[in-house]
Amino acid sequence: MPTMATSSAEIMQAEAELCCHTIGYLKSTALHTAVKLGIPNIIHRHGGAASLSDLLAALPLLPPSKRPYLSRLMKVLAVAGIFTAEEDAPATGGEAAAAACVYRLNPMSRLLVDDDDDIGIHGSGGGGGRSLSPCVLVSTTPLYLLASLKFHQWLLSGESAAAAATPFAMAHGGDTFYGVAGRDEGVNEMFNEAMGASSQLLSGLVVRECGGVFAGVTSLVDVGGGDGTMARAIAEGFPHVKCSVLDLPQVVDGISSSPARDDSDTTVEFVAGDMMEFIPPADIVLLKYVLHNWSDEDCVKILKRCREAITKEGRIGKVVVIDTVIGSPSQKILEAQVLMDMCMMMLLDGKEREEQNWHRIFMEAGFSHYKIQPILGMRSVIEVYP
Repeated sequence: MPTMATSSAEIMQAEAELCCHTIGYLKSTALHTAVKLGIPNIIHRHGGAASLSDLLAALPLLPPSKRPYLSRLMKVLAVAGIFTAEEDAPATGGEAAAAACVYRLNPMSRLLVDDDDDIGIHGSGGGGGRSLSPCVLVSTTPLYLLASLKFHQWLLSGESAAAAATPFAMAHGGDTFYGVAGRDEGVNEMFNEAMGASSQLLSGLVVRECGGVFAGVTSLVDVGGGDGTMARAIAEGFPHVKCSVLDLPQVVDGISSSPARDDSDTTVEFVAGDMMEFIPPADIVLLKYVLHNWSDEDCVKILKRCREAITKEGRIGKVVVIDTVIGSPSQKILEAQVLMDMCMMMLLDGKEREEQNWHRIFMEAGFSHYKIQPILGMRSVIEVYP
């Protein structure tokens, strides 16, 4: 079989790229370290640009013997594109160049700032909100990393009743992620913070970009809507829509008893229940990042319940799905989509889907047509009609 000639330069380039893939997890751990140290917040509090000495001054607990390593960490993060590095003054290289470097926030690292009121993406009003730092921390927890290292073993495992359902279960004694989170208060809190941060970001974008979706409707139920972040943003952005949240009893009870709960806030009604059994009637049933957690068969069951809810009492409503449709023309977004699919394979019996997969489960659930709007980065808004 003929082989393609490869130049020395191509081999060396391929070796470098392979190296980046092989130890690419170190970028994730470097990012984890930066978030833990609060580096995005430090840079923000210095007006969006901080020198190495500024960072060191803001980290007084860093032992003297470890302080020289910070410049090497920041170089990794800058080369990875998480921060922007600029030389503040001419330097000859080495430690002098590192000391003269100024690190600036860019659109990516600004998403990691806890107290940035100027990002203009959080909430319906465009003001400040929770950063995505909790999403970084939950995705780089040892729980996830250990599960990912079991993936090859899981693929080769048998199909007996005792076989682990997911790599996560194989790595953690047969337990599911939600089982671990249910017992471990720290894991549960970390996961809920991450989901809340993601919802906070997404809610502002949905209100800003998806006004037409909510035109002419008067009621909406956010299925699996957690603490009501999304439903509250929709209710505030579109006052003509009465919004409610359906979630499991333990979730609703936890929200009701939360010290942060404002009992005077009646913007959103919370309903305790199981979406597999019943969904309250509404003009719109919203499924935000719900269906990717479930198998195709379970998605069909959920969608059938949704169809019942939007056709009760003479309604002709629609289901609005906010989820991934794999196949973005953007290489970076496509990479994020397939990595998220890998994450779902690792953690749960769910998946990210291509359009043909969505088409099949919509039709099996009894819907007639749908419309996809790829307007939320990795995610699309899918309007599904009976």
